[in-house]
Amino acid sequence: MPHIQFQNDLPGILGPMNFSPHTAEPMNALANALLQTDEGLSRGERELIATYVSSQNDCFFCQTIHGAVASEYLGDDDWSLVKAVKCDYEQTALSDKMKALLAIAGSVQKGGKHVTTEQVEAAKVQGATDREIHDTVLIAAAFCMFNRYVDGLATIAPQNPEVYRARAARVVEKGYSSEGKYTSEKIIS
Repeated sequence: MPHIQFQNDLPGILGPMNFSPHTAEPMNALANALLQTDEGLSRGERELIATYVSSQNDCFFCQTIHGAVASEYLGDDDWSLVKAVKCDYEQTALSDKMKALLAIAGSVQKGGKHVTTEQVEAAKVQGATDREIHDTVLIAAAFCMFNRYVDGLATIAPQNPEVYRARAARVVEKGYSSEGKYTSEKIIS
């Protein structure tokens, strides 16, 4: 049960966003700026970073919704890649560059000062650009905030994966939106 009354039954971050539209708008703008671009990293890779950090923070809602979005972008219909990345990304078929960027993201999740020069250099050796390193750090930092927002208010998180699949398809089509009030229909449709 959420710590405060949202006056809605919306899951995860949608509950507090509906409760506070004036903060939802800039948070959605940030999510769109970070995740809805293919500059450098693909949208799927960006969502994978968000998923990994959210899993490290044990935020069920965020790791599940962003894992669903990553899967949608990456053609990972059974979510096997997303599950493997959350379990041990080093053992996946991801590129060495992406593995190096996930190492950086994992360090950011622990605290910004955990990122090392060696990690950054390793990412650069694997072909990561300064933009990709910058965006990885910012996505990881932002998702620490988003995860703490969701879990700090004890929001509800559906267990049915189909809820997340439906929402993922909408995000892929329309991005992250703060238009109007959130409704249950908008989540599932």
